[in-house]
Amino acid sequence: MSSAQDEARIQNARETIDSLHDLSQLLQTGLDKNTLSICVGMIEQGANPDTLAAVIKELRREKELLKAQKADQP
Repeated sequence: MSSAQDEARIQNARETIDSLHDLSQLLQTGLDKNTLSICVGMIEQGANPDTLAAVIKELRREKELLKAQKADQP
């Protein structure tokens, strides 16, 4: 593959992530471009999107729980 093709592929990937990020913001998912890129990569490698979404939700719940516990400590 030539470097021009590589650059076009990279530019296409950036535009895709930008579009996904715009959609993500409209849906108020709270996912930044880096996180979206990681998620897309995981899905491309075969991760189940529904399971990935469930894991993200669970991690957010755990984060809030830890935050609340820390706030309750003196």
